[in-house]
Amino acid sequence: MQREKSDLIVVLDFGAQYSQLIARRVREIGVYSQILPFNCSVEEITELNPKGIIFSGGPASVSKEGSPRVDNKIFDLGLPILGICYGLQVMMKQNGGEVSCPLKKEYGLANIDIIKESVLFKKISNKSQVWMSHGDSVSALAPGFEIISSTDNCPITAVENLDKKFYGVQFHPEVVHSVEGTQLLENFVIEVCECDKTWSMTSFVDQAIEEIREKVGDKQVLCGLSGGVDSSVAAVLIHKAIGDQLVCVFVNNGLLRKDEAENVQKIFRDNYSIRLQYADAENDFLEALKGVSEPEAKRKIIGKLFVDTFYSEARKAGEISFLAQGTLYPDVVESQSAFGGPSSTIKSHHNVGGLPEDLKWDLLEPLRSLFKDEVRELGRELGLPENMVNRHPFPGPGLGVRCVGEITKERLDTLRDVDAIFIEEITKANLYGEIWQALACLLPVKSVGVQGDERTYREVCSLRAVTSEDAMTADWYRMPPEVLQNAASRICNEVAGVNRVLYDITSKPPGTIEWE
Repeated sequence: MQREKSDLIVVLDFGAQYSQLIARRVREIGVYSQILPFNCSVEEITELNPKGIIFSGGPASVSKEGSPRVDNKIFDLGLPILGICYGLQVMMKQNGGEVSCPLKKEYGLANIDIIKESVLFKKISNKSQVWMSHGDSVSALAPGFEIISSTDNCPITAVENLDKKFYGVQFHPEVVHSVEGTQLLENFVIEVCECDKTWSMTSFVDQAIEEIREKVGDKQVLCGLSGGVDSSVAAVLIHKAIGDQLVCVFVNNGLLRKDEAENVQKIFRDNYSIRLQYADAENDFLEALKGVSEPEAKRKIIGKLFVDTFYSEARKAGEISFLAQGTLYPDVVESQSAFGGPSSTIKSHHNVGGLPEDLKWDLLEPLRSLFKDEVRELGRELGLPENMVNRHPFPGPGLGVRCVGEITKERLDTLRDVDAIFIEEITKANLYGEIWQALACLLPVKSVGVQGDERTYREVCSLRAVTSEDAMTADWYRMPPEVLQNAASRICNEVAGVNRVLYDITSKPPGTIEWE
């Protein structure tokens, strides 16, 4: 989705783990940003008509043959450029400077000495803490550049070329460890590039509604609703644009959380008056999963049956022209990245599990320019309840991958009760927002217990909570003992099928967030 062309920053991605974070920081400042691969053409950049360019960091060594370079014509566009880490080194190397690999590399925290007044360091204190992560360093400046800061281990930490408005920093201003990093980015975006702060969710909503109406016309749109953040926000936004031309299909596969089916119907049918087709397929899924305990077999059964059910329900909606998807900007970035492999494709199956190719629907992806945190902000702007906007991720196969071993209605009901108690307790302790994902698993193990002076032989459950930035890696959450004690006590007292509670302290890697 195009934004105001006069206030746009292009981020060229050299394969850095922080490229998306740079773009997010620029948007947080109030200016729209767009990520392009480092090897994009000058024409692609000029077509966007940005006010400035940021070169990201990257894992390569600029001194090695075949390492990423930009088209030299980019330096002749007359646009301000900020190079970050590898981006700085590329700027130097391609403009006549030198980069070498010193004996002393630098990883971790450092403090910068500002040795020349610069607009880049406006409102930034001397000795400001920054995050370093580099092996190579600039050893000789390109013509026209001056050093504006250094550290004890890195004499050339930041540079500028005032005539061309080129700047570079060896550290990472986009990460939280660089205490005044956001201020530095704001100095570049607002002071150097002269952008206005025009990017907001209010402006996004107005433009998105206009574009949805223009694209859809008088046709019908189908949306697979799961109750998760992305599909919920997409549905409400599209409904705001085209009303009853939107048809939502909600499949109850029997693997949902406690009261999920009722809550989704109430919110979207009663509160938003959205056309909602509800497919109660619980018995079909339970029958198909009977006797199956192997994780991958369960996933395949759940996925195929979901698609079949969704397809069958979709036929009842009449003629459909568009399929709405909750595709987000990170999916788009991964699909266009010069570093992406065959697996880095837009997840067109994200909401509906992979539909048959013969459906011939056009995709409608109103969230494809947004990051996850922006989707949550959009949800608030649209009036979605906070408990839905801030919901933890929930796997596509639902409780099917948390009911370890064979799936039965009885075990699912037990797991639903356990999960509900765990979420209630961490919410009551005001911890829900600190946790990326909290979940409960029912294990295919029974244990001896004593409940009410009687010997019991019941199932074991495991509680899990993790912190993460993107779910690629995760660390177990250090849950306060009293919260775990309250949850375990309630589970053993209130859930008839469980008499033992464990807490999973495995990080990812080596474990995964889900058990199956």
